[in-house]
Amino acid sequence: MNEVPEPDLRGRLAVVTGASDGVGLGLAARLARTGAELVLPVRNAAKGAAALERIRAHVPDARVSTRTLDLASLASVEALAGTLNAEGRPINLLINNAGVMAPPVRHTTEDGYELQFGTNYLGHVALTGRLLPLLRAGRAHVTTVTSSAARGGRIDWEDLQSENRYSPVRAYGQSKLANLLFALELDRRSASGGWDIVSNAAHPGTTLTNLYASGPSLGRGRPAPHAAIVKRLARLGILVQTVDAGLRPLLYAATSPAAAGGQLYGPDGWGEFTGEPKKLKIYKSARGEAEAARLWQVSERLTGVAFAAAV
Repeated sequence: MNEVPEPDLRGRLAVVTGASDGVGLGLAARLARTGAELVLPVRNAAKGAAALERIRAHVPDARVSTRTLDLASLASVEALAGTLNAEGRPINLLINNAGVMAPPVRHTTEDGYELQFGTNYLGHVALTGRLLPLLRAGRAHVTTVTSSAARGGRIDWEDLQSENRYSPVRAYGQSKLANLLFALELDRRSASGGWDIVSNAAHPGTTLTNLYASGPSLGRGRPAPHAAIVKRLARLGILVQTVDAGLRPLLYAATSPAAAGGQLYGPDGWGEFTGEPKKLKIYKSARGEAEAARLWQVSERLTGVAFAAAV
């Protein structure tokens, strides 16, 4: 696979969620190589410290630090945003990457929302909204990570929090479709409101990370089989790619001068499982602008974050 060209990002500030391992960590290391200053909001301080060590082992002069963030807590999001706003440094790049996938039973966030919808989606909406002044000041590029699962996802307006019926895969697909709808709507609102923010979405295909072990095993007495299956496919070179390959669509979407707002990027291979970074067709499930606007309004209510107030 060809390398994604690395721009010169010296003097630029990048915030990357979910960078304590997996694709987020690999992406942070690549951004450090470009000279960007990095802020990595993490939930686990020990994993955050280990991530810093790994990045500095590859990029000794990296300017990188961690902050505390639990995306499953809107209070934690508010606290982080308050800290960054008080520091006053314009943000040039925000990558909404962190997430949880397919817990076998329904869990909720600190605020009572279904865990995947609350963490993958609402937490990032709240973070983006609360950082809007810094994003505008930095004329930021915001890349929100979705999934090919969004193709088959749908927003269940009658049961948004999966309270009546919970399916791990369906709830995950809904959260990732919501991420895609948010990325597209943010770009539309930025364009119409003159926010000077470019917003797009990307997904890493099927990439060998801890995501397949942590979520599906949550609450189980024994590990779920998902991780073992993905590792076996990776060894066979079938439908699964490495972290270095999986991060490339995200890196392209976030940093390439050719990556536009209002677009979706991902692997170009069969089924979008693996391959070179490519602009993809927006999934049919995400083409409804009225649905995206409705979700935006509902999300402002659920998070208590009004974007208009931050403009």
